[in-house]
Amino acid sequence: MVFMRIKVLIDDIGGGILFLGQIILTAIRTPAKIDLTLEQIYKVTAQSFATTAMAGFFVGAIMTIQFTMQLNEFSALEYLGGISTSATLREVGPLLIAFMLSGKVGAFTAAELGTMRVTEQIDAIRCLGANPIREIIVPRFFGIVTASFVLLSGGLVLSIIGGLLMGGLFAEVSFQEYVRHIPTLVTMPSIFNGLFKSFVFAFLIATICTYRGYTATGGAKGVGKAVLQTAVACMIAIVLSDWVTTVFTDTALTLIRGE
Repeated sequence: MVFMRIKVLIDDIGGGILFLGQIILTAIRTPAKIDLTLEQIYKVTAQSFATTAMAGFFVGAIMTIQFTMQLNEFSALEYLGGISTSATLREVGPLLIAFMLSGKVGAFTAAELGTMRVTEQIDAIRCLGANPIREIIVPRFFGIVTASFVLLSGGLVLSIIGGLLMGGLFAEVSFQEYVRHIPTLVTMPSIFNGLFKSFVFAFLIATICTYRGYTATGGAKGVGKAVLQTAVACMIAIVLSDWVTTVFTDTALTLIRGE
């Protein structure tokens, strides 16, 4: 039983990698239509902006509250803005916002493509002489990657605003005091680290949801299974990639500094 599950897992990973390669090759040979890609970017952004904005705002607010309780013990509230913003940008913000986005965008796209698969709409496109990968997958893939990256980046900005407001309301730290140490603790590598993770998470969400939806089988039950698998796979992939990107960026910065 264990070996069968491992085999299924390896097959899924291999199938996803081959599917991604097929998307990239198709996009290189016959670039996606700009209007279809822009339509997907708009749709994903419009559907998920409110969720991402709310998640980002409250992530920053929660981080500020947690650090306030710790820094109070050491009478170091003047560092609240810098520490809270640094932690939010580097780790917590991209991770939690990506979780929210995977449930919103990933599940919706998997359900949409899965429904098209089980109702034979994808087969109909192929029968008309068109390539389903080019017509429906490539625009969605690049649309999701672009929109998700923008949403994640916007969510990080709103997390800073949420932390700033909560610092004044909960910790009674003035605006000037909150932002004074942000440039000291939030460096360009920290910002790059957060944006890099946001791009990796967006890429993973787009790959997993399009693959699961495109390969769904078994009618309505199969669509539901594809949505569930998308949600679980996205969360696992995001956590693992968060660890990998953290190790990669920290190692790269150490080598650059010559330490």
